[in-house]
Amino acid sequence: MDDLEKAILISFDESGTIDPVLKSQAAAYCSQVKGVPSICRVCIERLCYTSFVQVKFWCLQALHEALRLRYSSMSPGEKAFIRKSLFSVACFGGLDDKNSARVLEGPAFVKNKLAQVLVTLICLEYPLVWSSVFIDFVLKLSKGAPVIDMFCRVLNTLDDELISLDYPRSAEEVAVAGRVKDAMRQQCVPHIVRAWYDIVLLYRNSDTELCISVLDCMRRYVSWIDIGLIANDAFVPLLFELILVEGLPEQIRVAAAGCVLAVISKRMDPQAKLSLLRSLQINRIFSLVAENVDSELVSKLADLLTGYAAEALDCFKRLDSEDVRRVSMELLDEVLPTVFFIMRNCELDTTFSTVQFLSGYVASMKNLSPLRENQVLPVGQILEIIRTQICYDRAYRDNLDTLDKIGIEEEDRMMEHRKDFFVLLRSVGRVAPDVTQMFIRNSLASALISTSEGNVEEVEAALSLFYVLGESISDEGIRSGSGLLKELMPMLLSARFSCYYNRLVALVYLETITRYVKFFQENTEYIPAVLAVFLDERGIHHPNLNVRRRASYFFMRVVKLLKAKLIPFIETILQSLQDTVAQFTRLDWSLKELKFSGSEDGSHIFEAIGLLIGMEDVPSEKQSEYLTSLLTPLCQQVEMLLLDAKVQNIEDCSNKIAKIQQIVMAINALSKGFSERLVTSSRPAIGIMFKQTLDILLQILVVFPKNEPLRSKVISFVHRMVDTLGESVFPCLPKALEQLLAECEPKEMVGFLMLINQLICKFNTLVGGILEEIFPTIASRVLHILPRDAFPSGPGCNTEEIRQLQELQRSLYTFLHVMTTHDLSSIFLAPKSRGYLEQIMQLLLYTSCNHKDILVRKACVQIFIRLIKDWCARPNVEERVPGFQNFIIETFATNCCLYSVLDKSFEFRDANTLVLFGEIVVAQKVMYEKFGDNFLIHFLSKGFPSAHCPQDLAEQYCQKLQDSDIKALKSFYQSLIENLRQQQNGSLVFR
Repeated sequence: MDDLEKAILISFDESGTIDPVLKSQAAAYCSQVKGVPSICRVCIERLCYTSFVQVKFWCLQALHEALRLRYSSMSPGEKAFIRKSLFSVACFGGLDDKNSARVLEGPAFVKNKLAQVLVTLICLEYPLVWSSVFIDFVLKLSKGAPVIDMFCRVLNTLDDELISLDYPRSAEEVAVAGRVKDAMRQQCVPHIVRAWYDIVLLYRNSDTELCISVLDCMRRYVSWIDIGLIANDAFVPLLFELILVEGLPEQIRVAAAGCVLAVISKRMDPQAKLSLLRSLQINRIFSLVAENVDSELVSKLADLLTGYAAEALDCFKRLDSEDVRRVSMELLDEVLPTVFFIMRNCELDTTFSTVQFLSGYVASMKNLSPLRENQVLPVGQILEIIRTQICYDRAYRDNLDTLDKIGIEEEDRMMEHRKDFFVLLRSVGRVAPDVTQMFIRNSLASALISTSEGNVEEVEAALSLFYVLGESISDEGIRSGSGLLKELMPMLLSARFSCYYNRLVALVYLETITRYVKFFQENTEYIPAVLAVFLDERGIHHPNLNVRRRASYFFMRVVKLLKAKLIPFIETILQSLQDTVAQFTRLDWSLKELKFSGSEDGSHIFEAIGLLIGMEDVPSEKQSEYLTSLLTPLCQQVEMLLLDAKVQNIEDCSNKIAKIQQIVMAINALSKGFSERLVTSSRPAIGIMFKQTLDILLQILVVFPKNEPLRSKVISFVHRMVDTLGESVFPCLPKALEQLLAECEPKEMVGFLMLINQLICKFNTLVGGILEEIFPTIASRVLHILPRDAFPSGPGCNTEEIRQLQELQRSLYTFLHVMTTHDLSSIFLAPKSRGYLEQIMQLLLYTSCNHKDILVRKACVQIFIRLIKDWCARPNVEERVPGFQNFIIETFATNCCLYSVLDKSFEFRDANTLVLFGEIVVAQKVMYEKFGDNFLIHFLSKGFPSAHCPQDLAEQYCQKLQDSDIKALKSFYQSLIENLRQQQNGSLVFR
């Protein structure tokens, strides 16, 4: 053993006993040797004589690197030496007659590395330099199994490294692959295929591993060689014999099936493909599939038969002749029963899409109406497959019921898995509606009559099928009970599943009834049964929390749709919900109960109650009685909790805050059922009750001024009261707005401004007095917080604080826009507000010219347009706002209407930017109408010269501005700006 071998062995050592320094030195020495000019000869000599596999591997690795990096600089003699030596080693030879067999008798990783080196050489030299490599290899196969095995490794590596399209390839690799394949087709492929045939025939009973290697190699090459070399009277019978003979090892049968699948999957003309499919007599293997569905052979045969069916269907789609299409369908009909069995019972290859195949088959039936008798059965089998595929695995039943982490993951996975199958179900329903409805009816009936608790998944699947069916039935069809609905809906309502306790079953049951709720609009005799479903242990009183929550939501939806039909049942409903409602007036809630009861219980139940008792058809006395019985205990509870919080001074009392939050949400939801007309006109007593409630809830802001969740819930209720109480809310507003403004951080100010916007939009100038009082406070706080120019940008600037300020800025501009567009611009001029006017104008100016959000810039331009219209009379009339006209003409007009659009960041190809540009053009038109020549002279004498505008274009601008056609002005001004940009070439940039 010399130094190189010692160094290689040390560098490969993984025992941990070698000194790291020594190991590092050994690796460095090996790397140094790789750089010597004679490295290829050194490696080949050691490859043939060394007894250490590590040294063999290192030598092959070094050869591989040398060929990849230094091939072009090698001499012809060196290349010939490498070629001859490596081929000799691969064919059981050596540099001489001694030690010649050692490489091929070594471990697989050494032989694989030798194959990789040979393939690298083939890519570089075949066919121009080394044209005989494959023929030479075929001639050496008579040496026996080791050489045959090596030949297979070389072909497989060639496929992996160069030919296979399963890996991304560069353009250069694609070109080399094309060159190699073309040469092989012309020169040696028939010889290779003949060798495969002879080897399999010779070794099938004696060397299983070798036969499997050959068959796997052949499978890879079928896709690009002449199919006639395989699909012939010699090879096909041999492959089927290998599949069908029971005495052979399973692995050989699997490999043979893989070859037949490759033959079937080969791309070719559909007519030729159809002839190929017919010649295979695939029915020979049908009986094998039912033998043992868990075996590897049946799994591969499943892939083979589904692939065959997919190809037959593809032929049907691509061929036009009716006779030929009929043959395709006959082949498909023959294989379909076995394919359906496979889909129900076997694990399929991930490359085969069950849904895609079945969707294609269903699509082929679209023009066949009515269906032929022999197609009704396949439709039923497809529906059976859909039902099987959408069934949950019972192994996850407990996880799904308790909805732990595993249950959540499985539910998410199944939701995704089911999507395509539900699409397929709708397709089947369109092609064969009667068959589909009957199948679902039978599935549902079977699920309903079962008394076993073991069929949870089947019941859930049957209900899910019925639910999805509803998507393909029109609203009118549901109302009238088309098809089998008149039979199915009573059956569903009267059902008492033994597994109703299961979360999944309960949820899909309630959701299905909700989907078909329009049926009960016409069939009102079933309403008591519908209510019973939601109000008993199947719904709102279900033992599972998640079911109770969803049941509350579904019940609210049902009430929303059927409320006019439910008036006779109000007493019954309220009585059934008494225990649920009573939870909100208990004083002994624990935090855990609050956390796990969920807000959905309260808000949806109270919204449903509000929808019921808020109808004008409910007698006035009863309505007041119902509302009083709900609001009074809830308000008392809030007052007691607030009093307790004041006394104990515990701002961070989580329990009390959570309780109050629940109650506010419940009251808010309850109020949704009452219209403005009812509470203000027909029954003002109801309005008084809500105003009293608002007064009580506003006290929450006094006791908990800085609790953001509570504050947002109270603001939400104020929003609701604005809509519900109308103008009668005015007496409550000063107090409400004062308390909301008292402790107003940037985030809270955004919510406050949204409330003010709602008031302005609803009441217009009626809120002028209130707004005049609060505007100075709003302006001082917001202007103090916001920067006067752009927000900082770059790394570290996207903080939560910056994002809150940006949101506040957008809210401010929306607020100012709403004010000006609702005739409230006079607020800016009120004595208390006038001090903020200049700062607001400067902020609006900067934003209209520079803000990154184009829509914000547009809003600011629109504000200026409205202010010009409101505050400026015709030319030569005394100004209403001294200095404003000069500010607009001298600053806004040139900076916003000219300089900002000249900047190349103003992108005319952007749709929003074009809208902004349109507003800027409108602003110029309005300025000319209001200021006349004063505007025009300044714009032409100050603005245009600084932009180097030619005189003739300036004169055209005057003409267009004075005309009445705004579209022509916009078009001309855009072309003018684009011309000016070209002339200045970026020399004028507005900042």
